Amino acid sequence: MATKRKTLPSADHYSYRLAWSAKDEEFVATVVDYPSHSWLADTREGALDGLTSVVEEVLRDMLAEDEEIPTPWDERTFSGKFNLRLGPDLHKKVALEAAERHESMNTYVIKQLGLMEA
Repeated sequence: MATKRKTLPSADHYSYRLAWSAKDEEFVATVVDYPSHSWLADTREGALDGLTSVVEEVLRDMLAEDEEIPTPWDERTFSGKFNLRLGPDLHKKVALEAAERHESMNTYVIKQLGLMEA
Protein backbone atom coordinates (compact mmCIF):
# COMPACT_ATOMS: atom_id res chain seq x y z
CA MET A 1 0.00 0.00 0.00
CA ALA A 2 1.39 3.36 -1.00
CA THR A 3 0.15 6.91 -1.26
CA LYS A 4 1.22 10.06 -3.06
CA ARG A 5 2.38 12.47 -0.37
CA LYS A 6 3.30 16.14 -0.45
CA THR A 7 5.05 16.05 2.93
CA LEU A 8 7.89 13.90 4.16
CA PRO A 9 6.69 11.13 6.49
CA SER A 10 8.82 10.30 9.51
CA ALA A 11 11.20 7.37 9.07
CA ASP A 12 10.44 6.56 12.72
CA HIS A 13 6.91 5.44 11.75
CA TYR A 14 8.12 2.39 9.83
CA SER A 15 8.43 -1.10 11.34
CA TYR A 16 12.00 -2.15 12.04
CA ARG A 17 13.34 -5.48 13.24
CA LEU A 18 16.69 -6.07 14.92
CA ALA A 19 18.45 -9.42 15.06
CA TRP A 20 21.88 -10.87 15.66
CA SER A 21 23.51 -12.24 12.51
CA ALA A 22 25.82 -15.12 13.42
CA LYS A 23 27.04 -15.18 9.82
CA ASP A 24 28.11 -11.52 9.91
CA GLU A 25 28.83 -11.43 13.65
CA GLU A 26 26.94 -8.14 13.84
CA PHE A 27 23.45 -6.89 14.50
CA VAL A 28 21.26 -6.47 11.44
CA ALA A 29 18.35 -4.08 11.15
CA THR A 30 15.63 -4.60 8.55
CA VAL A 31 12.49 -2.64 7.75
CA VAL A 32 9.33 -4.42 6.60
CA ASP A 33 8.24 -1.56 4.32
CA TYR A 34 11.54 -1.55 2.40
CA PRO A 35 12.65 -5.21 2.26
CA SER A 36 15.68 -4.53 0.05
CA HIS A 37 17.27 -2.31 2.73
CA SER A 38 19.19 -3.42 5.80
CA TRP A 39 22.08 -2.22 7.99
CA LEU A 40 24.78 -4.12 9.89
CA ALA A 41 26.52 -2.73 12.98
CA ASP A 42 28.34 -3.82 16.13
CA THR A 43 25.45 -2.63 18.31
CA ARG A 44 21.66 -2.76 18.14
CA GLU A 45 21.52 1.02 18.32
CA GLY A 46 24.05 1.38 15.50
CA ALA A 47 22.12 -0.98 13.25
CA LEU A 48 18.82 0.80 13.90
CA ASP A 49 20.31 4.29 13.55
CA GLY A 50 22.06 3.34 10.31
CA LEU A 51 18.94 1.89 8.72
CA THR A 52 16.74 4.76 9.91
CA SER A 53 19.13 7.16 8.16
CA VAL A 54 18.87 5.13 4.96
CA VAL A 55 15.06 5.15 5.14
CA GLU A 56 15.09 8.94 5.69
CA GLU A 57 17.21 9.34 2.55
CA VAL A 58 14.97 7.00 0.55
CA LEU A 59 11.88 8.93 1.65
CA ARG A 60 13.44 12.27 0.66
CA ASP A 61 14.38 10.85 -2.75
CA MET A 62 10.92 9.37 -3.31
CA LEU A 63 9.25 12.65 -2.35
CA ALA A 64 11.57 14.63 -4.66
CA GLU A 65 10.79 12.24 -7.53
CA ASP A 66 7.04 12.33 -6.75
CA GLU A 67 7.04 8.56 -6.23
CA GLU A 68 4.42 6.74 -4.19
CA ILE A 69 5.64 6.30 -0.61
CA PRO A 70 4.59 3.15 1.27
CA THR A 71 2.23 3.79 4.15
CA PRO A 72 3.90 2.71 7.40
CA TRP A 73 2.72 -0.75 8.48
CA ASP A 74 0.99 0.40 11.67
CA GLU A 75 -0.91 3.13 9.80
CA ARG A 76 -2.43 0.70 7.29
CA THR A 77 -6.03 -0.46 7.52
CA PHE A 78 -6.81 -4.17 7.37
CA SER A 79 -10.26 -5.60 6.68
CA GLY A 80 -9.74 -8.82 8.62
CA LYS A 81 -10.34 -10.86 5.47
CA PHE A 82 -8.04 -12.63 3.06
CA ASN A 83 -8.75 -15.25 0.43
CA LEU A 84 -7.02 -18.59 0.66
CA ARG A 85 -6.94 -20.96 -2.28
CA LEU A 86 -7.04 -24.66 -1.55
CA GLY A 87 -7.18 -27.52 -3.97
CA PRO A 88 -10.61 -29.20 -4.09
CA ASP A 89 -9.44 -32.22 -2.07
CA LEU A 90 -7.94 -30.11 0.72
CA HIS A 91 -11.02 -27.86 0.73
CA LYS A 92 -13.22 -30.93 1.17
CA LYS A 93 -10.99 -32.24 3.98
CA VAL A 94 -11.01 -28.91 5.85
CA ALA A 95 -14.78 -28.56 5.46
CA LEU A 96 -15.34 -32.10 6.78
CA GLU A 97 -13.01 -31.64 9.76
CA ALA A 98 -14.67 -28.33 10.64
CA ALA A 99 -18.12 -29.89 10.38
CA GLU A 100 -17.09 -32.80 12.59
CA ARG A 101 -16.06 -30.26 15.26
CA HIS A 102 -19.26 -28.22 14.76
CA GLU A 103 -17.16 -25.22 13.77
CA SER A 104 -17.09 -22.90 10.82
CA MET A 105 -14.22 -23.41 8.41
CA ASN A 106 -12.92 -19.99 9.47
CA THR A 107 -12.79 -20.96 13.16
CA TYR A 108 -11.25 -24.33 12.31
CA VAL A 109 -8.49 -22.80 10.16
CA ILE A 110 -7.69 -20.11 12.76
CA LYS A 111 -7.34 -22.82 15.40
CA GLN A 112 -5.11 -24.86 13.11
CA LEU A 113 -2.88 -21.85 12.62
CA GLY A 114 -2.56 -21.62 16.41
CA LEU A 115 -4.05 -18.15 16.50
CA MET A 116 -6.98 -19.05 18.71
CA GLU A 117 -7.38 -21.28 21.72
CA ALA A 118 -8.93 -24.67 20.96
